[in-house]
Amino acid sequence: MTVEPAGESGEDDGDSVVYDLASDCTETDVEQDQPYLAEINGIVDYGVFVDLSDSVSGLVHESVLEGTYAVGDELVVELEAVRDNGDMAFEPVDIEEYTVEPVSHDYTLTGTDRLEGNVGDQIHLEGKIVQVKQTAGPTIFHVADEQGVVPCAAFEEAGVRAFPAVEVGDVVRVTGTPEHREGSVQIEVDGLSTLDGEDAEEARERLEDALEERAEPHDVEPLIDWPAFEKLRPNLKEVAKLLRRTVLEGRPIRVRHHADGDGMCAAVPVQIALERFIADVHEDEDAPRHLIKRLPAKAPFYEMEDATRDLNFALEDREKHGQQLPLLLMLDNGSTAEDVPAYETLAHYDIPIVAVDHHHPDPDAVGELLDAHVNPYLHDEDYRITTGMCCVELARMIYPDLTDELRHVPAVAGLSDRSKANAMDDYLELAAEEGYDEDRLKDLSEALDYAAFWLRYNSGDQLIQDLLQVDGNDEERHRELVSFFADRAREEVDEQLDAAMPHVEREELDNDAHLYRIDVENHAHRFTYPAPGKTTGEIHDRKIEETGDPVITVGYGPDFAVLRSDGVRLDIPNMVSELEEEIPGGGVSGGGHLVVGSIKFVKGKREDVIDALVEKMADADIDEELSSAALIDD
Repeated sequence: MTVEPAGESGEDDGDSVVYDLASDCTETDVEQDQPYLAEINGIVDYGVFVDLSDSVSGLVHESVLEGTYAVGDELVVELEAVRDNGDMAFEPVDIEEYTVEPVSHDYTLTGTDRLEGNVGDQIHLEGKIVQVKQTAGPTIFHVADEQGVVPCAAFEEAGVRAFPAVEVGDVVRVTGTPEHREGSVQIEVDGLSTLDGEDAEEARERLEDALEERAEPHDVEPLIDWPAFEKLRPNLKEVAKLLRRTVLEGRPIRVRHHADGDGMCAAVPVQIALERFIADVHEDEDAPRHLIKRLPAKAPFYEMEDATRDLNFALEDREKHGQQLPLLLMLDNGSTAEDVPAYETLAHYDIPIVAVDHHHPDPDAVGELLDAHVNPYLHDEDYRITTGMCCVELARMIYPDLTDELRHVPAVAGLSDRSKANAMDDYLELAAEEGYDEDRLKDLSEALDYAAFWLRYNSGDQLIQDLLQVDGNDEERHRELVSFFADRAREEVDEQLDAAMPHVEREELDNDAHLYRIDVENHAHRFTYPAPGKTTGEIHDRKIEETGDPVITVGYGPDFAVLRSDGVRLDIPNMVSELEEEIPGGGVSGGGHLVVGSIKFVKGKREDVIDALVEKMADADIDEELSSAALIDD
């Protein structure tokens, strides 16, 4: 038993001590030759029955009693004997003055990592409530302790909330029996109580210490030696720790990523790493499906449409399923001023936001709205470090056992985003060791882009994993899918360019750069593959082959323009900011990388915006080492 200090009113060195058992104490807390405070609950001819706690009671025989008693009277007793049948016999203790010292029950706790070995036996568990879900039958409390998260089913009556005072965030003690339920271990609750006072404080400290330790990311060796990338590694470790902690806290995660090759090479490894870590942490085998969702986004920023949908789903899940509000993980987007309105919408709720991106950032705009931000530009690097390269390392920090399945993915990300980093040779060599030559990697990049276009807002989890050949998927099916999708993509690109190329307009700028323009709204097929951004990129690549650097290509429609540049030192985010000020009523917005991006404007100002844009291009410096980074699929 655990004896707690007496209050000031009982402090008297001359007094005897009488122990008062807490309501949850059991017979194991009762010791011989120790006086206990009891309450009479019944009187019979042969004695009185006394209660020492909710589950400790016994008989004081009439032969040892003196005087008269009534139900509710207090009596100081000692344990006389425990009968063969388990009944307890007590005898009175004659003490006139005494100090009462409370006694709390000594619980032998069973962690969630030992439930399987205790199936069918009653156990005690302490943890934090991370979800409360009311079903048509029992109430399911998801409880997180030092080792993991377990569902605990408490039944009051069908569809009625059990223990209605218990809420998410409370620290509780659960008494119950682990049982197998639909492939998972679930605790059938006998009792559940909220801890308070010192008990709660001690439990919270213990749980916090364990959570901090388990949240620490794995210290993995980088896939290649790349000093420029090492600048980002501390920030990636910070994000890895935050994501692991989010899983341990039972909070859902929503992954928003740019729907292109690099975006998927970033999101899918992180998704799989988190799913596997969730499966390790949670006893509920359905937890990975409920706690992480990957959601592609067509725009290279967080649109209000996506933000309001995400917020609505999060609030519905909290109401229907008792989930906490999610953490939002932005990948391959999320670094610019265009993200701010959506972020500010989520800021009204407890929704942490993390961005891992390689688009040119606006840290002054998004800095206070993000809980963590990884971007090569924040370390004087640039887009050549792609988000996919970052997120493969991030996934390995979360779940290092994935490493062998991901060795080829950074090369796919680099080819998808046309990275000119010197490290690309090392990534290509690493992929070749896994059987991926450069032609196969290019096919894979093309296939991902094609699949992303037709999936639109659907994550296509299994299809994308089959294409990327991760998560132990079938090799033969992977090769067949990649070949089919890549061939279809190239055929449809050729059809698009056959229609568009005769309408490309060329001019020589004052800085000797070649400028090519194409009205993709009127001279390219609409609502089919490739999209305007990719159509512009394919035209750009062909013109580079014809003329060499420096080349700028602009594909435009009624209210947008897509830009690609090689060999010209552009700064598209800065150009957009200047156009906003120079063209009143133009409704100019946009961004991207320095030499590849997109601009939006109002239809009536298209001519003014395009003309001003061309003037800025003509004033730009020529730089033969600067080349475009990525396709923008607007």
